[in-house]
Parts: sequence; C-alpha cells; structure tokens
Amino acid sequence: MITEKDPKEMDLQPVRCSECDREMNHYNVFLSSTGVQTTVCWQCQARKEKGFNAKRDFRREARTGYIPR
Repeated sequence: MITEKDPKEMDLQPVRCSECDREMNHYNVFLSSTGVQTTVCWQCQARKEKGFNAKRDFRREARTGYIPR
C-alpha cells in the first residue's frame, strides 16, 4: 500500500542518501521485499529515471543530415 504525504506539511529529519551520501531533507524511502529500507534523494532518483521512456534505438536523425518532416 502506498501512502502519499505532502512534504510541506511534514517535518522530515535530514537523512543521508544511500547513493550519493549527501544529507538531504527531501528524499524517498524504498522498502525491499526483505524489509530493508533504502533512502534515495530526489536528485539521484531523477538521475536514475532520466530517459526511462526513451526507446532503446532512439537517436537524433537530424545529426546525420536527415530531417523528418
């Protein structure tokens, strides 16, 4: 079950990110199937999700001289 919390109404304590080791106030907490909590800051999460919806064979054809119209 997912519970959404408004970050403006919460008083979160700063926590270290498990990926970049920075201390952040805005973070996501993930719970694995074994019960281990992983804390990831929003910047690392955005970096991980960047390009998620792009096709694997995506490339910019205009760089090769072909401009699709």
